[in-house]
Amino acid sequence: MANGRSTDSFYATGRSLEDAFFEEQDRRLIARRAELAKMAETKEALAAVSGIKNQDILQQLVELNVRPETLAALSAVPLVEVVWADGEVDEEERKVVLDFATAQGIVAGSVARELLGSWLAQRPPATLLAAWQHYVEALCARLAPDDRQVLKNELLRNVRAAASASGGFLGMGKISGEEKDVIAKLEASFGGT
Repeated sequence: MANGRSTDSFYATGRSLEDAFFEEQDRRLIARRAELAKMAETKEALAAVSGIKNQDILQQLVELNVRPETLAALSAVPLVEVVWADGEVDEEERKVVLDFATAQGIVAGSVARELLGSWLAQRPPATLLAAWQHYVEALCARLAPDDRQVLKNELLRNVRAAASASGGFLGMGKISGEEKDVIAKLEASFGGT
């Protein structure tokens, strides 16, 4: 009987170990499936926020750990910089930046909108532009030349619209020298595209 118990105990222990092994494997599979689902959700959210449809670019953003709310706020940094170029933000410039933000999915009450509001109320530190430049440089290093050019052209179009929002006389000289300097800095962030 003692031998029967030890055999039963041995088999029970073996089954317990086997169950534990498969339970751990199941947990890993479930975690991996959740991770893949989260990645897909993040790519969809990034696409919605950025307007980027290219799956390779979206995958690279996910790998860089760019979150949709971060991308949304970062997309407005160049506009914020150009409207602050002359040392103040007027109502026309503010409206252009907020309209851009709304078009990018940065809605009232969101963290990104509050952050943007604070940047428009008080000039952000120079480190914000530096962070944006590092982000763009890292992103451009992973993008194909054509994709870099598309991103650069879109940015410059939006920044020039913000710079032209106010100032000038009868449509002349709407983009100030300071704004042109900021635009040149932003353009240089894309490297040799």
